[in-house]
Amino acid sequence: MSAEGRPLPLVTPWNAFFWTSGSEGVLRIKECGSCSALVHPPKPVCPYCAGSEMGVRAVSGSGTLFGFTVSHRFHLPGVPSPYIVAQVALDEDPRVRLTTRLVDCEPDEPRLGMRMEVAFEQVEDVWLPLFRPAARQPERPAPPPPEETPPERARALVRPMRGVRKFEDDAVLSGIGRSEIGRRLMRDPLALTVDACRAAVADAGLTMDDIDGLSTYPGGGLEHGMGEGGVTALEAALRVRPTWFNGGGETFGPGGSVIAAMLAVSAGLARHVLCFRTVWEATRARLLQEGRLAMGSGRVAGDMGWGMPFGATSAAHVLAQTAGRYLDRYGATRETLGWIALNQRANAALDPTAVYRDPLTMDDYLNARTITTPFGLYDCDVPCDGAVAVVVSAADTAGDLRKRPVRVEAVGTQIVERMEWDQSTATHEPQVLGPAAHLWTRTSLRPDDVDVAELYDGFTFNCLSWIEALGFCGIGEAKDFLDGGGNIARDGVLPLNTHGGQLSHGRTHGMGLVHEAVAQLRGEAGERQIGGARVAVVSSGGLTPSGVMLLRADG
Repeated sequence: MSAEGRPLPLVTPWNAFFWTSGSEGVLRIKECGSCSALVHPPKPVCPYCAGSEMGVRAVSGSGTLFGFTVSHRFHLPGVPSPYIVAQVALDEDPRVRLTTRLVDCEPDEPRLGMRMEVAFEQVEDVWLPLFRPAARQPERPAPPPPEETPPERARALVRPMRGVRKFEDDAVLSGIGRSEIGRRLMRDPLALTVDACRAAVADAGLTMDDIDGLSTYPGGGLEHGMGEGGVTALEAALRVRPTWFNGGGETFGPGGSVIAAMLAVSAGLARHVLCFRTVWEATRARLLQEGRLAMGSGRVAGDMGWGMPFGATSAAHVLAQTAGRYLDRYGATRETLGWIALNQRANAALDPTAVYRDPLTMDDYLNARTITTPFGLYDCDVPCDGAVAVVVSAADTAGDLRKRPVRVEAVGTQIVERMEWDQSTATHEPQVLGPAAHLWTRTSLRPDDVDVAELYDGFTFNCLSWIEALGFCGIGEAKDFLDGGGNIARDGVLPLNTHGGQLSHGRTHGMGLVHEAVAQLRGEAGERQIGGARVAVVSSGGLTPSGVMLLRADG
C-alpha cells in the first residue's frame, strides 16, 4: 500500500513495463511477436497462437468504454466517493480490457461505447493508467467488441464424456450440519467449524472415527474472514488422521470441496469425507473497526493487483459492470434483479436461522442505498459468521447410514471462459456458462426435471446468470422469466433458494445452498418444504472457478 493507504500493485521485473511506462507518457502492453495480439494481463506465452516470442508494444492509449460502475459504498484512500471504476477496450486490440478509474468525468456522464484516452497518475513508484473521456465523441456509441466465448458458444466447447461410467454414482451425500449463523457472533471461527462438523457426522449416523477424509475451501489462514485455518486447523483440533485431504481456492467453486471428496471416494482413497466451509466476515469487520485486528500492508499481487489500485476492491466492482452491460444489451431493468431479492427474503421469512427475515417490497429494494451501480444494498449478500459441513460417503455404505442419502446425478465443472475476471464473459457472470453446459452432458435429465434450484447469489446478478446458463430460460430472457417473481416462488415452476439464499439467509459461500438442497430432497425443510422435491440443482461460485451439481432423492 501507499503511505496514505492506497492499494498498489506488486511491481516485478515481468510487469514493470506496464506500471512504469507512464513515466514517459506512454502506455505499453505485452505483444505476441508471432500473431501481433496484445496480451493482458501479461503472460510468457500467447493464449491465442501459443507463440513464445513475446515483446512489449507502445500503444496509443485510446480506447472504448466497455463497462463502468459508480462506486458509492467502498472507500479508496485519497479518492473521494463516489468514484467510477471502468473497463476500457484498447483500440489496437479490443480483446484487451484495462480495469481503470475514470477521471475528469462526472458520475452521470459515462455511457457504454464512449471514446476514452489515457491519463496517468503517479503514486510512489507506480504510474496508474487512468482514463478520461476524449474531447471528440462519436454521434453513436461504438458497438461492443466481439466476445471470445459468447454464451451461445459455451456448449460447443464442452468436452464429451470419456466413457459411460460416472464417478458420481460411487458417492452419496450422507450428512449435513451447520453451526449457529448470525451477524457478529464474536466466536472463534474454528469453534464454528467444529460445531458444524460434529453435527454433520452425527446426522450421517457416523462417529469421528469413521471419518477418513477432510476437504475444504479455500483452506489456509484466516485472511478476510474466509476460513478457520483449513484442514491443518481442523485436523489439529479433531485428530481424525485422514487418509486423504484437500484444501484450496482453485477448485469448483466454494462448494467444490464436495466434488473433490466425491472423486476421492470414487478412487477408493476414503470412505467418509468431511467437507466444511466457515466464514466470520461480520466478526472480522467488527474487530477491524475496534482496532483489535491488524490489516496487512503489503502490495497486491496476482489478478487482484490489476484492479485494486483503481478502486476495484470487491467482486462487486467487476460484476456490477457485467450486470450493466447485460441490462443495456437485453433491455432488463433493476426490477428484474429486484424480483430475485424479494423472492429470497420471502423464503427467508420461513427459516428461523436466516439473518434477515423482515418483509421486503420492491420500493424498499429500489430505494435502498446504492453500493456500486447498478447494485443497491439488497443486491448484495449478507456478511455473516457461520460454518456448514457435508459428509460425502461411498455409495455402498448407504444401507448403514442414519438417514436416506442423497444421490449425485451429475456435476458440471468445465472451464470454457477466460479466468481473469475483467477479461472474461461480457454479459453474464464469468465461470457459469461452462459448468452449466458441462452438467447437462453427464445426465439424461433436463431443466424441466428440476424441482428446486439452489443457485449461487453472492449478488442478484449471479443468480440471474445461473438461471440462464442452466437453461431455465433463454439467454437474455430473464426479464420475462423473473417478472413478478411467480416463476421462482415456492409454488412456481422453479422454486429458487428456498431458505433465503445468501441475500437473506447469509453469505455461507455456496455450502449453505448444498445444505438446503439436501434438506429439501430429504423432506426436512419444514415450512419452506417444496412438495414432492426429487431433483435439485445447486451451484456455487462464479468469477472464481465454479461448479454445479444435480442431486436426486434416493430411491
